[in-house]
Amino acid sequence: MKKQLSFVFTFLLAISITISTVATAQSPVLTFETNDHDFGTVKEEGGPISHEFIFTNTGKAPVIVSNVKASCGCTTPSWTKEPIAPGEKGTVVAQYNPKNRPGAFRKSITVTSNAEPSTNVLYIKGNVNPKPKTPQDDYPTAMGKLRVKYRSFNMGKVLTNEPAEKNFEVFNDSNEPVTFATNVVTPGHISVDIQPQTLQPKQKGTIQVTYDATDAVQRKRLGFSTDRIRLFTDEAEDSLKEFTVMATVEEHFEPLTEDQLAKAPKLTFAEKKHDFGKISQDGKVSTNFTFTNTGKSDLNIRATKANCGCTVSNPDKNTLAPGESSKISVTFNPRGRRGKQNKVITVFSNDPSAPTQQVSISANVDAPASQ
Repeated sequence: MKKQLSFVFTFLLAISITISTVATAQSPVLTFETNDHDFGTVKEEGGPISHEFIFTNTGKAPVIVSNVKASCGCTTPSWTKEPIAPGEKGTVVAQYNPKNRPGAFRKSITVTSNAEPSTNVLYIKGNVNPKPKTPQDDYPTAMGKLRVKYRSFNMGKVLTNEPAEKNFEVFNDSNEPVTFATNVVTPGHISVDIQPQTLQPKQKGTIQVTYDATDAVQRKRLGFSTDRIRLFTDEAEDSLKEFTVMATVEEHFEPLTEDQLAKAPKLTFAEKKHDFGKISQDGKVSTNFTFTNTGKSDLNIRATKANCGCTVSNPDKNTLAPGESSKISVTFNPRGRRGKQNKVITVFSNDPSAPTQQVSISANVDAPASQ
C-alpha cells in the first residue's frame, strides 16, 4: 500500500512540475538591455534628465506592464502601456529632476508586469553639480536697490558684562551707487555702523550692530526681546530700511569658587508645573508658584517674562532673605483660544548657578456653548 501511495505522489509531482514548466515556457518574459544607467555629472540648473530603458519580450505570450514606481518623487517614470507581443520591444523612461538636489544620487524604479518574474528593478545614478549662487540666492530679501539675507538682525545671546557686536551683510544689486545717511533711528542700547557708507554697484557692505545690555538688569530687559531700527539711503524710492533686532539677554556672573557658590543665593520652586485641566473661554484662571531662597545670601528676582500676552505673572516680593519664601501669581486668560494650551513663564534671578528658570501652565480650553 505504501509503495502505491508513493508512486501516486511521485506521479502527481511530476505532472505538477511539467505543467509549471510548460506554463513558464509559454509566459511572457521581460528582458532589459540594461538595468542600470549612470547619468554621470549633470548641472542642477540644466533641467530634468531622462533615460530610456529598452526591454524585449523574450517569452511566448504578450507582456503587459501594469505599473512602474520610482523610489522617490524626484523621479518620474513612464512606460509602454499597450501589450508587447513576443519578440517585440517596449520602453520604461525614467526622468530625474536635479533642481534643489545637489550631490550624488541613486534611485530605483520597480517595474510590475505579467511576466516571469513579475517585478524588475531598474536603477539610475549620477552626481548633480550645484548651480552657481547668484546675489539673489545669497541675499534673498530685496529692500529697494539693496539686498540683505533677512529683515532682522539676530544678535543671539548677549551678556550684561559688555556690549556685543555682530556684522550683517548688505549688497547693492543696482547699477548705481547707494549712500547711507548718517542719521539712524535706534533705541539707546543699540548703535549701528555701516561700512562703506557708499556702496558701489554690485558691491557688498557691512552693517555692524552693537547691542549694549550692561544696564539690562535695571531696565528689566532680560530674556528675549526685539527692537526696531531705521536706516536711510539716498534712493529716490524705498529710502527707508527698517529692521528688527533680536537678542536674548542673560545676566553675566563672574566665575565663583566653591566657597562663594555655597554662600550664594539659590532659587528653588516647590512646583514648576500647573495644569488647570478643562476650562471655558468665559473667565480667567489663576495659580501661584511658591519659591524659596535656599541659599545663604539675599535672592533678588530680576524679572519675570511670559511667552505670550495672555499670561501675566507678578512676584509678591522681589528680594528674599535666606530661608524666606514668596510666590509668583500667574493668570491665564483663555478668551479667543481653544484646545490644549501650554504657556511658559521665565524667571530671572541673581542665583549664579541657575539664573534663568521656567515654570509652566497648561489648560484644555472648551469652545463657548454657542459655537
